[in-house]
Amino acid sequence: MDTIALNNIKLYAHHGCLEEETRIGSDYRVDVVVKADLRKPGFTDSLKDTADYVLINRIVKEEMKIPSKLLEHVARRIADRILKEISLVVKGKVRVAKINPPIRGDVSSVSVSYSFIR
Repeated sequence: MDTIALNNIKLYAHHGCLEEETRIGSDYRVDVVVKADLRKPGFTDSLKDTADYVLINRIVKEEMKIPSKLLEHVARRIADRILKEISLVVKGKVRVAKINPPIRGDVSSVSVSYSFIR
């Protein structure tokens, strides 16, 4: 199985259990890795034959715009859409990180990694 990875997608979004988090928002970082058979696009040089990373990026941006209480929920929605919209994808992982979370202590980020499979 071959890999396509989108690393360090930077976004501003409104997720969290606290009312202030959803109202004010914060910075997020998303990483996506998908596994697919990339032999055909390696020969055809055709976008229609691959797992289009532009589409994956758009899915991430659209799902991150929808407020959720939990990062787990956001990651699952991203994974579900990737599987629904890109049939070539067999499995993958989504990592959603909240930068500078509003918790006591010096924590640069918190993250959730969500693995998925067709």
